Amino acid sequence: MRARTRLAIGAASAVAAAGFLTGCGDAGSSGTEAPQQQASGEGCAPVAGEQLVALTDDKNLQNADNVIPAIQTKVADPQVVAALDKVSAALDTEKLIQLNKAVDVDRKTSRVAAAEFAAANDLTAGLTRGSGGRIVVGAGNFAESQTLGELYRITLTAAGYEVTVQTVGNRELYEPALERGEIQVVPEYAATMAEFLNTKANGENADPVSSPDVDATVEALRGLGEKAGISFGAPSTAQNQNAFAVTQAFADRHGVRTLSELAEKCSGQATVLGGPPECQERPFCKPGLEKTYGLSLGSFSSLDQGGPLTKTGLRTGTISVGLIFSSDSAYAAG
Repeated sequence: MRARTRLAIGAASAVAAAGFLTGCGDAGSSGTEAPQQQASGEGCAPVAGEQLVALTDDKNLQNADNVIPAIQTKVADPQVVAALDKVSAALDTEKLIQLNKAVDVDRKTSRVAAAEFAAANDLTAGLTRGSGGRIVVGAGNFAESQTLGELYRITLTAAGYEVTVQTVGNRELYEPALERGEIQVVPEYAATMAEFLNTKANGENADPVSSPDVDATVEALRGLGEKAGISFGAPSTAQNQNAFAVTQAFADRHGVRTLSELAEKCSGQATVLGGPPECQERPFCKPGLEKTYGLSLGSFSSLDQGGPLTKTGLRTGTISVGLIFSSDSAYAAG
């Protein structure tokens, strides 16, 4: 799995809802094919296609994993927070997908992709210069985190700070570094970080504090962060969370855009779910689809979490639906 692996796949409390669609029609198709109805209980066989879409989590199976800046409290001056909040205000999930596409598909560096986004969205306008000084922005060891770190660098620099971006590694490494002041800012995900701090403070069996409600999740996050010396800026509407993807061709053929529609039209033996092995046991994956949506699956294919195996399985028509992160560049229109 990727370094950003969501705790919600590994525990019942860390990820959020995916709710958007991209594209219109699969490669070689006008996208106007009438939905294909199948006999009750038959299910929906895989349909190969290049373009992927995320089915809307209309019953909020996932928790609110919105992108949010984490800041060491000692440096969380109003000017620092305002600079980071400019990034949050400019981001939504579709824009995050396009940023990831710029790096993953178009092969731009995170620095270049961030600079282009900052210029297009006027991120440095209206910022008040702060007290200056050096700020190290930490980033996880995956491209999205590094690109977000570069966006933070741009706005903090415009606010008068001397800023560098340093790739630190996974959360187990960069969160203690943030507490110790070795880094001062890091891009985070609300529900995942809330549960990380929750279990760190209260034990592995602590009751979950995150939910599909972003305001309640962020409120819990701020309370936990206060005890650790970490403050948080405003959450963006951009989310990177577990999402269930199908090909555009599958969505068009079977007439599904939401997980409720998938359960209604595709419960049965022909429907194949693909994802990491633990998906079969975790409440935000296969059991969640069954309990929350009443989806009956024919079989499960053990692949990876949002990685090339799952994407290939969808595109080649070996799985009907797959677990892929909601901000993945695979959702960008070709």
